[in-house]
Amino acid sequence: MSTQEKIRVLITDDHDMVRKGLMVLLDNFDDIQVIGEANNGQAAVDFCRRTPVDVVLMDLIMPRMNGIEATVQLHNAVPDTHVIVLTSFSEDENVQDALKAGATGYLLKNVTGDELANAIRKARDGQSTLAPEAAQALIRATTRPPALGFDLTAREREVLSLMLGGLNNREIAEQLVISSSTVKNHVSSILAKLGTTSRTHAVALAIENKIVQPT
Repeated sequence: MSTQEKIRVLITDDHDMVRKGLMVLLDNFDDIQVIGEANNGQAAVDFCRRTPVDVVLMDLIMPRMNGIEATVQLHNAVPDTHVIVLTSFSEDENVQDALKAGATGYLLKNVTGDELANAIRKARDGQSTLAPEAAQALIRATTRPPALGFDLTAREREVLSLMLGGLNNREIAEQLVISSSTVKNHVSSILAKLGTTSRTHAVALAIENKIVQPT
């Protein structure tokens, strides 16, 4: 197989031993060629801007630029380059953030050589491969109840944010240039949606669940 036909791979990881190990692992596959390595997300983005890359193996936790931000930049700058996140972390938030950023696949570092090679081949064709742990994380994300406050309108979020700042209805009305009765209606709706009858409890819930930030 000619060099031009091989799948061009960039390995991105801040640990030198991990990069070298992956290079040795992938050297066993005739249709895959590691054409470079990067020790942080910024270096990976810079490399891909200069050199055509089919698939980037992307670690998550790195200095200068993490894997999520690098994936976002690659997805925007070189959309034909596909990213497989290769990490030790399987937390739900990491999986969701990586896929939202544009990653094609999500694998853990306990993956076998054959599994990694197959994921690279699928990624080159735009197909996704998820570690079982990552797939479970997505299932949990789609089946868990909506976050508290998900149904607040933009205006209600503004009012709630000002409530966090300690403003009363009259002060909120002046801040938003609306009537006090309108503010009162918004506050009543906020309390109902947060499942409380207490303004103080609503503020506590907003802080605890990070629904809004005080202004």
